[in-house]
Amino acid sequence: MKTYVVGGAVRDRLLGLPVVDRDHVVVGATPDDMAAAGFTPVGRDFPVYLHPVSHEEYALARTERKSGRGYKGFVVHAAPEVTLEEDLARRDLTINAMAQDETGRIVDPYGGQRDLDARVFRHVSAAFAEDPVRILRVARFAARFADFSVAPETLDLMQRMVEAGEVDALVPERVWQELARGLMETHPSRMFCVLRDCGALARLLPELDRLFGVPQPPEHHPEIDTGVHVMRVVDWSARAGYALPVRFAALTHDLGKGATPPQHWPKHHGHEARSVELLRPLAERLRVPADCRELALAVARDHGNAYRAAELRPATLLELFERVDAFRRPERFEQFLEACECDFRGRPGYEDKPFAAPGFLRAALAVARSVDAGAVAREADRGRVREAVFEARVQALAAWKRSLPAN
Repeated sequence: MKTYVVGGAVRDRLLGLPVVDRDHVVVGATPDDMAAAGFTPVGRDFPVYLHPVSHEEYALARTERKSGRGYKGFVVHAAPEVTLEEDLARRDLTINAMAQDETGRIVDPYGGQRDLDARVFRHVSAAFAEDPVRILRVARFAARFADFSVAPETLDLMQRMVEAGEVDALVPERVWQELARGLMETHPSRMFCVLRDCGALARLLPELDRLFGVPQPPEHHPEIDTGVHVMRVVDWSARAGYALPVRFAALTHDLGKGATPPQHWPKHHGHEARSVELLRPLAERLRVPADCRELALAVARDHGNAYRAAELRPATLLELFERVDAFRRPERFEQFLEACECDFRGRPGYEDKPFAAPGFLRAALAVARSVDAGAVAREADRGRVREAVFEARVQALAAWKRSLPAN
């Protein structure tokens, strides 16, 4: 019975990165051996155990055989005679197929250290094609390790997997899980570029894929291409360290531009409403959590109004605050402003330009909140409380706007 640290922990140590999670493989053991040593079984699909002291995961060495479509169609064989090399052979990438024994010696039968040095993602074997989740994992790794590239033969294999319909068998929850993790990496745009390069983006997120090649007015968007713009926006959200809902809103704010009739290019009048129409079924299809979905819809619908905030009539401003639920959920209003700023900054030359809209909207909201809604309600006729509060806030905003210095 021998144990090895495997996978990401070995990879990250060799890269000089902090090791967060340590997974272990046990060679030469049976479930009875693990129970006798005090390990607690936790695996459903294959034998995984928790260490009695460290609570780290230990899996029995195993092989896998494809038995159906998708990522759940596998027959797992775990037995004492399965070797470490056989276990590592079933892993996705060579950089994840290394092990370290108890003395610190690296076991690297498939060239993981070579590919680490070359900064290449390369599949270990043809077994890569048996699990479509691996396409998403490679894309996510690209978002994390920005100086790595996908080996041509691996990209070719991913393309053939997409053509064979393997990604169509992925369940929505797993797709969202991988996309969410990729969005939280340092360069999320690289995840979507890898998915696009292999054809998976068109199958998983066609609403996003069709943005590439759609032009925008160059006087407002020097990058011109809508897909390029969205990638810049989502990378800005990562650079700013924003939360997942903001990053998802940054990714999906301009979906409607992909539905603009080409004869109207490069203008996109009404794209906000079209973005909402496309975003709702996308969020439902991927089982997007409510906090991400609701913020993304608010940003898609009203990011244009945020830019024009200083030009809006007081009543229109107040309607914007109500749609974003700014009075009851000020924290989400802040996330709305963060996503709008990402959209503004995601253009060449706009990274350091002044952007007055967030400050203006925060000040306007403070004015509207300063109205004593309770006092107004007590004076209002029965049945007209909401209208009275709305009008009082409009009047307060109008007086405040009149007090502002002229531009």
